[in-house]
Amino acid sequence: MTRRRWAADRVEGDKASLLGEHALHLSRVLRAQVGQEYDVATPAGVRLGRIVSVQEGCVDFLLGDFLPDPVAPSPDITLALAIFKFDRMEWAIEKCAELGVARIVPFVAARTEKHLAQAAGKRVERWRRLTLQSAEQSRRASPAEIADPIRFDQLLDHPASMRIVLAETERDASLKSALLLARSDTGGSVILAVGPEGGWTPAELTKFEQSSWQAASLGPTILRAETAAIAVLAIVLSEMQ
Repeated sequence: MTRRRWAADRVEGDKASLLGEHALHLSRVLRAQVGQEYDVATPAGVRLGRIVSVQEGCVDFLLGDFLPDPVAPSPDITLALAIFKFDRMEWAIEKCAELGVARIVPFVAARTEKHLAQAAGKRVERWRRLTLQSAEQSRRASPAEIADPIRFDQLLDHPASMRIVLAETERDASLKSALLLARSDTGGSVILAVGPEGGWTPAELTKFEQSSWQAASLGPTILRAETAAIAVLAIVLSEMQ
């Protein structure tokens, strides 16, 4: 039987701990007991962990051998996600983290609703908890990074070998062809920009072009932002792995 994996909140030598709500889920919901063994993901790698203490808000493990990780490292993919309705955005973050995105950069686009833009900073810690849970669910060695929200103009200069913007107005370049072209020129990391509900403004598309981003299409259908995020990530992962 496959052991469940947990990402340690604290590591000190051969000891690791889950803290706060993270620990409460293991202790209360899963009824953790001293002596139980789990896989524990640490910054140095995944190790066998045996529970040595269960307390309110803290579960301690004694760490054993490092374990081979059957999950291959994912390509270096960043998803730049325009902020949209939080329930749908959280679903997209959760699923993209499970698929293997390296990091997610939330940003404020021209058509991002004002109240969502103002509240986004308060959601970051929740989004990070979601990626932690997704990492444990999908047995990743570490969770996807969630950046603090940024402005659209800050996104334009985000470093990456390949920079691709998904644009419903693009008619010539498919995502696959744009990715192949970019890889033949540069290789390496990639950042994918997915727009907000309502799409990009003409001014934003012009700025992407002026900043040397490659526009690409997901086809003739118009997708919701959360659907586009998952679709683009799945396609790029398939091409790069």
